[in-house]
Amino acid sequence: MSLVLIIEDEAQLARAMQINLRAHGYQAITAGFGADGLKLAAQHPVDIVVVDLGLPDMDGVDVIRGIRGWSSVPIIVLSARHASEDKVDALDAGADDYVTKPFGLDELLARLRAASRRSPGQRETPTVETADFVVDLAARKVVRDGQEVRLTPTEWNILELLVRNAGKLVSQHQLLTQVWGQAYAKETQYLRVYLAQLRRKLEQDPSKPRHLHTEAGMGYRFDP
Repeated sequence: MSLVLIIEDEAQLARAMQINLRAHGYQAITAGFGADGLKLAAQHPVDIVVVDLGLPDMDGVDVIRGIRGWSSVPIIVLSARHASEDKVDALDAGADDYVTKPFGLDELLARLRAASRRSPGQRETPTVETADFVVDLAARKVVRDGQEVRLTPTEWNILELLVRNAGKLVSQHQLLTQVWGQAYAKETQYLRVYLAQLRRKLEQDPSKPRHLHTEAGMGYRFDP
């Protein structure tokens, strides 16, 4: 039985969805705040996430980014926002599907069935450990020698993208467009500055990085 996490601040709607999904063979848990949703996603073996964008404590797009930092679980946006840019932002952040309110139960069930077919079918760990530090992707923090390392939002976004693609080359273009946006696709000097900052905070010897490697002219690679 698939477990669906519903992140929706309209309590009556969330409850109705929970009841209807259970009636159609799903398990469902709910969260009314984005932060609570991120915790539930990390704590439970969730198969599908349904998330609203207009949450009281944070934007749903940031919830999507948070989950995407460590998980490939299918994410369906359920929002009253109809604008094209809202849909683009959510899909670019990592959502798999977008449903606008008001919606029909039959449509939502069909979207869930489609998402289930794409589900990776295996649980993912939100924590990546190296010999020098631990990256908790669900909590969005790094711990080194028992102490949390303070990262700026940009430093975190770069590290998150590299860690999620551990062992793979992440191109300069991918980092610049996903962290800063398409308009910054050629600002490669940004990467040199921020990777140097990350190495100073995380590497034992920043001049001889063990985890954050530069592939000259191409991109960067994270090795646990």
